[in-house]
Amino acid sequence: MTTTEAGSETSVPSAGAEAGSGGGAGSAAGVEVVGSLSPSRASDFMTCPLRYRFRVIDRLPERPSAAAARGTLVHAVLERLFDLPRDGRTAAAALEMLGPEWERLLAEEPELAGLFADGDGGDAERAEWLGQARRMVERYFTLEDPQRLEPAERELFVETVLDSGLKLRGYIDRVDVAPSGDVRIVDYKTGTAPRADFEARALFQMKFYALVLWRLQGRVPRLLQLMYLGNGEVLRYEPDESDLRATQRKVEALWQAIRRAMDTGEWRARTGRLCDWCDHKERCPEFGGTPPPLPAAPVNRPSPADLEVTAGPQAAARERDDL
Repeated sequence: MTTTEAGSETSVPSAGAEAGSGGGAGSAAGVEVVGSLSPSRASDFMTCPLRYRFRVIDRLPERPSAAAARGTLVHAVLERLFDLPRDGRTAAAALEMLGPEWERLLAEEPELAGLFADGDGGDAERAEWLGQARRMVERYFTLEDPQRLEPAERELFVETVLDSGLKLRGYIDRVDVAPSGDVRIVDYKTGTAPRADFEARALFQMKFYALVLWRLQGRVPRLLQLMYLGNGEVLRYEPDESDLRATQRKVEALWQAIRRAMDTGEWRARTGRLCDWCDHKERCPEFGGTPPPLPAAPVNRPSPADLEVTAGPQAAARERDDL
């Protein structure tokens, strides 16, 4: 069941239980890992196999994105908000974190300073960018009351190995656990809620996480919740075992398609509305470009099991699907 609401709240307070993390009972014991897949990279391949190749196989650099940096900033503030005592989790306190968190991100990733030009024009652009981040943080407080919550986990890294040897891995923004043991997976989005015909793709990431937690804990998460801070809508979905089994079949099929592309060297471009924002458009044959030669095999190319782990500096950073 899926529900989309604006400005409403379903509070599932934490019981303080810990969510399982990688390597638990959900991993296939003794199975050789043949590949690794995260929601971000799965989404890349579904969107455009050639984009997946550029990012994972070629490991081509990409320019910092103002939208992605804003998403990282807002996520950092909402994560650290729960470090405060309950009565200190106010909108004013969260807004005060924006400046220091931005400075911390700049110290960790100095290239982000290049997002804005020098001079008055760049200052105005930066001010508008920060203003958008402020509005997203303020909007969060219209969707739920953090003083009523005590998350079990934040920025939780999870991984499990399927019987096929495919490793599923990713970061979950927040896990809430009710006194009954029911689990809610929460993800913050700094974009806007998708149209109804795109909801399935939006929920794929959440079902991916639910599948991993189910394998680790042996219990299907009760609720998946996407909070869209761009327009204040909340998308909720109650999964069941059949949903998660179908998700597993889908990720297995995706991996087989990736392996076929690796074996044949055929990485097809798929055009769409995101092409105008793609860093690799100039290399795309759909727009008159020429992809670089594939990296030499086998010495210089990572094994399938290591593709995501070694896919360049940006792959080592926290992956997000916010736009």
